[in-house]
Amino acid sequence: MDTRQNPGLGELLRYVSELIEQGADAQYRALSLNYRARYTPVLRALRAGAQTVTDITGRTRLTQGAISQTVALLEADGLVSRHALDDGRKSGIRLTTAGIALVGRLERHWTATFAAIDRLEEDIGYPVRQVLVAMAEALEREDFSARVMAARTELEEENTHVDHT
Repeated sequence: MDTRQNPGLGELLRYVSELIEQGADAQYRALSLNYRARYTPVLRALRAGAQTVTDITGRTRLTQGAISQTVALLEADGLVSRHALDDGRKSGIRLTTAGIALVGRLERHWTATFAAIDRLEEDIGYPVRQVLVAMAEALEREDFSARVMAARTELEEENTHVDHT
């Protein structure tokens, strides 16, 4: 008998994320890489021409804080370096020689990863990435807290209506 509760959205998202991270980590180990999956969006953005944390934020769906933390880790691992920009207000970020070599090694892996995502979506019959993008956009329009409050108010109004009949 399955005794698990009906899972909430956060629980399911964390569980799926853990499963994906475990698979990604196994692949990085198979490639003999000491690598963090969180590096991928930043490295891909840098490869695509991003030069600052702001540029990376604009190319990803990550917060500026998360990107800044990841850039600091990449810098500590010798994969990126900071340099002064002409305007003097921001520091630029560029791949080091080691970072360029790593991205070169990861290119085929990233292509295979996206092919695996396509197959996963075929397997389950849902365009997961489209659903997640639509969910993110809806939550940007109205955050989850506001949605919970609206649902709570609606439920309270229904209960009040039932109590008075």
